[in-house]
This record gives sequence, C-alpha cells and structure tokens, in this order.
Amino acid sequence: MYSYISRPKYLERIKPFIGKQIIKVLVGQRRVGKSFLMYEIMDHLKQEDPSINIIYIDKEQNEFRDIVNYQDLLDYLKGILSKGNNAIFIDEIQDVEEFERALRSLYSKPNIDLYVTGSNAKMLSGELATFLSGRYIQIPVFSLTYTEFLSFHKLIDISESFQKYLKFGGLPFLIHLKLDEAIVFDYLKNINQSILYKDVVMRYNVRNTEFLQNLVMYVADNIGSLVSAKKVSDFLKSQNVNISVNVVIEYLTHLTSAYLIHNVKRTDIKGKKVFEIGEKYYFQDLGLRNSLLDFNLTADYGKLLENAVYAHLVATGYDVRIGKLNNLEIDFVATKGNKRTYIQVCYLLAEQSTINREFGNLLKIKDQYPKVVLSMDEFFGESSYQGIKHQSIRSFLSEE
Repeated sequence: MYSYISRPKYLERIKPFIGKQIIKVLVGQRRVGKSFLMYEIMDHLKQEDPSINIIYIDKEQNEFRDIVNYQDLLDYLKGILSKGNNAIFIDEIQDVEEFERALRSLYSKPNIDLYVTGSNAKMLSGELATFLSGRYIQIPVFSLTYTEFLSFHKLIDISESFQKYLKFGGLPFLIHLKLDEAIVFDYLKNINQSILYKDVVMRYNVRNTEFLQNLVMYVADNIGSLVSAKKVSDFLKSQNVNISVNVVIEYLTHLTSAYLIHNVKRTDIKGKKVFEIGEKYYFQDLGLRNSLLDFNLTADYGKLLENAVYAHLVATGYDVRIGKLNNLEIDFVATKGNKRTYIQVCYLLAEQSTINREFGNLLKIKDQYPKVVLSMDEFFGESSYQGIKHQSIRSFLSEE
C-alpha cells in the first residue's frame, strides 16, 4: 500500500493488541515515523485478513480539512464503515476537537479495530485518561536508534557513521536527503518550527514566541546540565529580560508535551526520593537539537554522547532518572521492570582523575544492581574496573 522501511520492534509490540477491543495510541514527536508504522500495521492486517475494510484519515492532509470535531469524524465514518471487520487509522488525532468522544463511540462497536497517533503528551494523557480509562494502550514512538539509523541509511558501524548519527540524529525522512550539514539542518530547522508552531504556539495560545524560541535554544545549549525554572529566569534577568519563574515552568511543560524535549527528574539512590527541582533536559532527537545552535561537534561531544545514551535508554523501554548519592551524581539510573542499571557517561578515560570520578561514584553504590561506565575510548566491547563494567558507547548503542 505504501513504501516504508520496517521497524519490527514496534510492530511486535503492537501485535498482541491487534484485533482486540482496545484503542492503540502511537505517541511521539512529529516526524518520528508514526504514520509509516501505521502503514506497516495496515499491510500486516491485509495479509492476515484480505477482506478487512481499512480506513485511513490523516488530519495533516487537505482532503480531511472538514473533519474539525468529533461529530464531523463520526459523520464521515458513518458512510464508509462495512458490516464486516473495519480497521480505522487516524493520524494526528489531537487536531479533531473532542476526539475522545468519537473514540469512545467507535470503541463500543465490536467490528472496529482502532489505531490513532498523537503528538501531544498532555492532551493524550488528559483527555484519554478522563474519557477512555482502561480502554487504550499507549505505545511511544521515538527517532531512530543508532542501529536503525545504520539500517535506514545502509551504513556500516564505523566511527564515521557514528559521527553522522550524533550530528544529524534519527528522523526517518533523512534517508531522502544527502547527509550534508546545510541540507539536513535546513530541513530540521523547519521541523523545529513546525513543532513549536503547531504543538506549542497554536495549542496553548502562546503569545511570547520570541521567549519560546530563546528558551528552546537555552535548553539545547544546556543538555546534561541541571536546569531549574528559577535558574532560567535568573539568567534571563542578567540579560535584561524579565520572565517570571511560573512562565518558564509553563513553557518548559509545553515543550515536553510536544515531545521536543524530555524532562528527567533526580532521584535519591538511598531513599528513592524524587527531587522536584534541578532536573535535566534532553532532546528527543539530536539533529533537531544541533540545528538550533551553531553546531560544533568537538565542543559539544560530551553533551551529545550523554543525550544519545539517554535517547537510547528510553527508546528501548527504560524509565530514566538522574541519580543523587549524597553530594555525588550518577548520570542515569535506568529501570525496566525489576531490572536496574547505573550508568556513567564520559568522553574519554584519559586521565586518572576521570577514571577515579566515573568509577568511584559507582563504587560508592552498595547494592547489587549492574553498574557501567560508557566512554568513547578506542575499543569496541567491554572490560571491567574493580568490578564495574566499562563499555564503549557505540557498543552500548548497538544493543536493542
């Protein structure tokens, strides 16, 4: 039906829910490939049941501009639903006013299998949770992982390929472009503007768009650093810009709701307390981050490596926090089910002081969970230091 490159890990996650009376909600930032995952599901359904009636509505296409609210949607579907099995796919469902009412109505019909995508976390967690509690499964979709990037671009795993991944990121459409900085960054700048305009400015009626742009650039320049709304507000005041702490919090929330950036809380390793201030922010996609600034791989290498590890962890299903142990910091506490891993990320372990810091922080954690230091040192695989695993970042990012 459509041309796409398969992303099997997502299809495998969706398969247990196909044909079941539960709404499948694919969530994530714009342009991470949610629509193409829908195409892949459609093809799978057709293979399983050639007679199934597939209906696809893409709210970004002009032909569906008249579907403004839930009643428009129901009226449109009324004339094309079959008496047999139907599979309904709605792309960017948040563009339909009170969409949750339509989904609730459609959900009640046993011959309808529902799939939707959305690009706003606050809307999906709010409206869906209120009206459709227990009736949907949410499946997050992310930019390409490093291994997907290699597959999509037909590259082999060498240092040059890894540099391209750190620089250009993992938006799937890049396979149609030459991986040239001027070309790719021009495309990515437009995607940034589309996300800000459609998913922040329009949705939340943001008036101070200049501050919004500056805030995104501030976060881009401070990935991996502790950030608080007060710190941002104080910085702006030093630049003779008076923005209140509350406005900063509000705008940061909008940006995380659009999946452009991720808010990562700090947790106390001993007491499991989650701190309400001093979180870190990372970008969903490295290329989008890099297109916002005067890109300098050498100067930003440490930041990009840390962001790449974070993005890999969340894309592979981990819940991620920043660890705090007394006055020490652990880069990531990654949890999946009963599995937990403590991770330190650094560029190179060239100095003994760096070795002492990165391994020393982990050695002070007295539980039995795995602990690993990731670096770009010239080896591909893993070793150990006083029982702490040392692994190359490329090797780690090659694990799915």
